[in-house]
Amino acid sequence: MTGLDPIQVFRTEANELFEQIEAGLLDLLHDLSDRDQIDAVFRGLHTLKGSGAMFGFEALASFTHHCETAFDRVRKGEVPATEKLVSAVLDAQDHMRTLIENPRGDHDAQSEALLVRLSGAIDGQRAAVDDGVVRQRSGSRAEPSGMKTWKLAIRLPSDAMAKGTNPLGLLDELASMGECEIAADRSRLPDLLAMSPVDLYIGWNVLLRTERPRSEIEDVFMFVIDEMELAIEQISEAGDNAGTTISASSEPRGASEKMASSNGVSDAKGSKTSENVRVPAERLDELMDRVGELVIAQSRLSQLASSIANVQLRDVSEDVDRLSGELRDTMMVLRMVPVGTLFGRFRRLVHDLSRETGKAIELITEGETTEVDKTVIERLADPLVHLVRNSIDHGLEHPDERRKAGKDQLGKITLAAAQAGGEVIITIRDDGRGINRERVRAKGEAAGLVTPGASLLDQELLQLIFQPGFSTAEKVTSLSGRGVGMDVVKRTVEALRGTIDIKSEIGIGSEITLRIPLTLAIIDGLLVRVGATRHVIPLSAVEECLELSLEEDIRSRGRSFISLRDSLVPFIRLRELFQTGTEPELHQKCVIVSNGPERVGLVVDQIIGDHQTVIKSMSKLHQRVGTFSGATILGDGSVALILDVAQLVAKGQRQEAQMRAAG
Repeated sequence: MTGLDPIQVFRTEANELFEQIEAGLLDLLHDLSDRDQIDAVFRGLHTLKGSGAMFGFEALASFTHHCETAFDRVRKGEVPATEKLVSAVLDAQDHMRTLIENPRGDHDAQSEALLVRLSGAIDGQRAAVDDGVVRQRSGSRAEPSGMKTWKLAIRLPSDAMAKGTNPLGLLDELASMGECEIAADRSRLPDLLAMSPVDLYIGWNVLLRTERPRSEIEDVFMFVIDEMELAIEQISEAGDNAGTTISASSEPRGASEKMASSNGVSDAKGSKTSENVRVPAERLDELMDRVGELVIAQSRLSQLASSIANVQLRDVSEDVDRLSGELRDTMMVLRMVPVGTLFGRFRRLVHDLSRETGKAIELITEGETTEVDKTVIERLADPLVHLVRNSIDHGLEHPDERRKAGKDQLGKITLAAAQAGGEVIITIRDDGRGINRERVRAKGEAAGLVTPGASLLDQELLQLIFQPGFSTAEKVTSLSGRGVGMDVVKRTVEALRGTIDIKSEIGIGSEITLRIPLTLAIIDGLLVRVGATRHVIPLSAVEECLELSLEEDIRSRGRSFISLRDSLVPFIRLRELFQTGTEPELHQKCVIVSNGPERVGLVVDQIIGDHQTVIKSMSKLHQRVGTFSGATILGDGSVALILDVAQLVAKGQRQEAQMRAAG
């Protein structure tokens, strides 16, 4: 027993099918004659219908059948693909999700309304008819109309029923195509004592008279055709062989080479697919927790081995250290997913918002192969939705306004991802009107966020849009205007130990940059001591370490700047910030950390060394404490707090601005 709920497995597979269908539909909008996308959408709908019926989702199967039929007609060239049809099927797909999430609900009225819309999209686009013959589009697989008689020899793999295939359903689908005679083939029945109750031993011989082409007969067996034995031949009314035969084999055709060579079926079906194992995300999270505990235990073992003069213990410690490191790296790779899985969700959002706002919008994605921890991907979804919606509503102009400004009427939204060290940088750009700083300042002063006449850096002014309740919208719309959303974006990004920056030029557009750690589980850290306590600085943020003598420390008091290659870098004395109550060491160290282009020095008493840091969340009591982003357990069992570099850099920059303003 696997313990997996088959219905939940179906829902997971259905979500993947929905993503494939939606991607195919949105790609089809760019080229309505794209045969590959038309076939891909049809196959996805066909798979969804068959799987839904197999798992008892009859309403889903019945509703999806109509969408499948619509695309089948497009595939045959009977009607052209249109934007109206694609839009209808996109909305129908949303309804299919509802039929899966709530199969017992009353969906009849909604289903009927969507089917009427689907029918209108098809019936209003019938292909031209000349002398009663439907003109076939070039590249169509459809064959000339007319009754044909087909002889089929069918034998499914022995484990077909154990894998969920319903043979009677396949036979019923054949019977629905026309006049059908079915006879069981019992030639391979074993002795009763040798039978297994879960294996299938019967085959079938079928005589089918239909107007449907061979391609549709093959599609009935779409999901099992690579493993079954299937022979199809067209016979004349006199019973003579009038066509080619798909060769049958006594062995399952795992690659379908014979079939492809004899009737032209696509090699794609026969290519050997890579083997994958579906694992619930919860199990990966649990395994990650165990790996984290192993890293902590290994650290304790290493510390113990270094304190005892025992060569054998030290050798064992080094082996465990190496193996735990390899296991950690493997586990991190398992959790990594391409950011393209996140970007793909926004194609539909942009498509729908384009229709809703009347703006012509193109979504451009870059760096989709950049990999990020799956937990980061999940938590970034909602913030990116807010940012994209905000760019479309506030940033992009309407086509008439863009034309007057000398711009292309097609507005562009760009989602880009790139990896830099231990961070992933996600950028949202638009080529819209830009942010009106005067309006932002006026709104900020009206809300009491800014003192009238106060001097603000450009970045500080732009960051006001992330304050709770802040909005520059002149009226409330279905997209924005209530001041809810952007503050949630900032809180979520900071909870991920990330930062958010914004740039904008009037008439050119805006760019929002998110800097997020690649993982939230285990990081490389620099272990330092401040007073009697130890802290961890994320190593990805560390640029270099300098020595700060007692004389330099005394000389810099009142200005807190250190000269670094002809530039002044502000620094923060962590001993004073944390109020340790201890005297400074004779030779202090200054760790230069960066957050984007901005740098700050952190003065510590001692640099202990590198440390594999297993991140533990702060308690609810300490979650809002600034300067700390989490905690970790050291080898001796004590706790060290992880410094929030973004918060400290921001504090250092504010300190620098205040000193410069003071002259």
